[in-house]
Amino acid sequence: MVLRLQKEAMVKPYERMTLAQLNEAEDEFDDEDMQAIQLYREKRLQEWKALKKKQKFGELTEISGNQYVNEVTNAEGDVWVILHLYRSSIPMCLLVNHHLSLLARKFPETKFVKAIVNSCIQHYHDNCLPTIFVYKNGQIEGKFIGILECGGINLKVEELEWKLAEVGAIQTDLEENPKKGIADVMVSSIRNSSIYDDSDSSNSDNDDAKLK
Repeated sequence: MVLRLQKEAMVKPYERMTLAQLNEAEDEFDDEDMQAIQLYREKRLQEWKALKKKQKFGELTEISGNQYVNEVTNAEGDVWVILHLYRSSIPMCLLVNHHLSLLARKFPETKFVKAIVNSCIQHYHDNCLPTIFVYKNGQIEGKFIGILECGGINLKVEELEWKLAEVGAIQTDLEENPKKGIADVMVSSIRNSSIYDDSDSSNSDNDDAKLK
């Protein structure tokens, strides 16, 4: 009966139906189908629960210094934790917070937290901000300290995503460093400038020789 139903154009195979669709179509199945569907429903439910358990973060959460140990150092095993130490008076810190908020939604299996730097470290110098620490199992696996290490004042969210992926904190779908193209253009520009400088120097030497 199950195989026959799967072949009928008017009834979708239950393997391809959502839980909601299965509930709506219950009257169209016989007892044999219902037993198979119940097993399938339980399987899908377990898969959904496993997915929800894995994707349990999904936002950039503010923590205070006294929450640091529980939220970061003692985070659940095998959970990657990205901590941003910031000061709201520094524009680059606000930019990083914005990008991390987007990445937290894109990678809900990774824990993203932020903390005002003074609540965690006293007398931390502004030149070291923003600071991003990447933890796993209580150990620092990566760190980006200061504007340059974090990517510069024109940092794009894709560039920050790549940095975090290189450490291993997230599984990106980016195929190459998005800043690579910019670097290639800069290198090409420098090379072209060098060629023109050499040419100008050569021409100047020739002119000097003619004058002599």
